[in-house]
Amino acid sequence: MSLRVQTVLYDGAEDQDFTGVLAAFGVLDDIRLSYVSADGPGTVTTASGAEITVGCPWSPETADLILVPGGGYGPGSAVDEQIHCGTLPNALARAKRPDLVLAAVCTGTLLLAAAGLTTDRPCTTHHVAKGDLAALGARVVGGRVVDDGDLVTSAGVTSGLDLGVWLVERLRGPEMALLVEEVLEYERRGTVWRSTKDHSSAVTPSTGVGSRTRRPT
Repeated sequence: MSLRVQTVLYDGAEDQDFTGVLAAFGVLDDIRLSYVSADGPGTVTTASGAEITVGCPWSPETADLILVPGGGYGPGSAVDEQIHCGTLPNALARAKRPDLVLAAVCTGTLLLAAAGLTTDRPCTTHHVAKGDLAALGARVVGGRVVDDGDLVTSAGVTSGLDLGVWLVERLRGPEMALLVEEVLEYERRGTVWRSTKDHSSAVTPSTGVGSRTRRPT
């Protein structure tokens, strides 16, 4: 069965936060990538000004993994606006289920925190936002990538590449992760902090191998 990955977009989402992860996943053959928005289908303008068409409805029940990118930091940032609006955090809170992995890059973790999904959970975010994340009840730990089973987070911006390669290794094995590094000509940085708790309720690894690129729709 294909791995179904949904990337959550909203106006002002940081491009690098999600493109790095999708570049890693794009090396896989057996995968379905799609863009979704809590506001439904439409056009989203990213932090760089790129306009991306979101053609899929909000449908977390059809995903194996949901990726949440960040969108700046502080008052007036895209993440701040999403938190105060409440639509996206509420949608993420309702999306949680035992067999769904939630992943976030940079200040995307603050959106998961606003949804109540990081309370007493080990996680990380961009270094400037760690105090805010802790204030929201998360257990902020060291590590460029923090894997707590059904919650996987990474630090700032370019750490999305490390998150993507790590998720490929976890879900498809080390050989596929090495292939991703070769294709992207990128070697992972930093440490993956991984929980020792039971991961049986999260997406389980597969040994599938492939090299066809899949682009989100």
